[in-house]
Amino acid sequence: MSQVTGFLEGERDYGNLKGDTGPLVYPAGFLYIYSALQHVTRGQVYPAQILFGLLYIVNLAIVLSIYVKTSVVPWWALSLLALSKRVHSIFVLRLFNDCFATTFLHAALFFLLKQKWHLGLIIFSAAVSVKMNVLLYAPALLILMLQAMDVFGVISALAGAALVQILLGLPFLLTHPVAYLSKAFNLGRVFIHFWSVNFKFVPEPTFISREFAVALLVAHLGLLTVFAHYRWCRHEGGLPSLLRLKIAELSSFSMTRFYCTSSTTKLLRTEYIATTMFVGNFIGIVCARSLHYQFYSWYFYSLPYLLWKTPFPTLLRLTLFVVVELCWNVYPSNVYSSLLLLVVHLVVLGGLWTASLGNPYADDPNSRLTAKKKQP
Repeated sequence: MSQVTGFLEGERDYGNLKGDTGPLVYPAGFLYIYSALQHVTRGQVYPAQILFGLLYIVNLAIVLSIYVKTSVVPWWALSLLALSKRVHSIFVLRLFNDCFATTFLHAALFFLLKQKWHLGLIIFSAAVSVKMNVLLYAPALLILMLQAMDVFGVISALAGAALVQILLGLPFLLTHPVAYLSKAFNLGRVFIHFWSVNFKFVPEPTFISREFAVALLVAHLGLLTVFAHYRWCRHEGGLPSLLRLKIAELSSFSMTRFYCTSSTTKLLRTEYIATTMFVGNFIGIVCARSLHYQFYSWYFYSLPYLLWKTPFPTLLRLTLFVVVELCWNVYPSNVYSSLLLLVVHLVVLGGLWTASLGNPYADDPNSRLTAKKKQP
């Protein structure tokens, strides 16, 4: 609330927008949402908690619809989605903006499962405008777009997402563009070691070092590349084959076709879309330099899904779920809880690597379907 006060008073220079917790580091969507909250609640906590309670229910309903549509998790295990003490605290007690970003992301995924790529990208961009962590899903989403759409569809969907960012940031881009872009989309922030839940066992000098950040970035990009080549794009013959196909499409792309024809799509299986998105984000979670307590909401709702995609027995899946929850409820985190959390993350990632693969396409991958065709 203190960070949006300056905005409500007319300040448009992001460098001057600050609060009790420091400078404003979130994109413009955050400002609009919390300005509205301040107007509705008059800055009082209890009315805001009621609104966040409703947001929690809406988000849970969207997530349940995703789980039901994919049919990966048994019905009884859906109850796990409502059993996290830490997530309840993040939503209804702490009122973090992560809650809005997560809800928008799940809404975007809901429409992606319905093959509504352009609408899904617009909502995805709205989620990014609240908090940049949503970009962890971006590499997997790009792979899905390349598989599902031709070049025209990919370009137009990305243009729609970019337009959302431009329109939301327009008041700041027109006045102080450098300050807005450098503050709202700062990828070089160094988090405080004390709040780290996942790498507390790493000595602080190493934790804040550039070498540690680069090592994690290399690991992140490497894991994404390996998963993309050997798993997500295996049906196309690997990542280079998919990229060559799109480059060939781009070379034959013409402005006449851009204006005169509509995009065609291939129908992807809903389970494949959800799995690729969740795994792509989870890889980012594993390689994140610092996970603060509110960051648990970034992947908690995908955790039961990911566990049931592994070949592990049910008892081990439940054990891993409980251990992750326990690690996130240790305050302050310590060497043992953070190390245990990393080990569990790596075990789950290993299980996802060995999981069985299926055809990503719901029909013949060579057949073209119009965007209006419904999924059987």
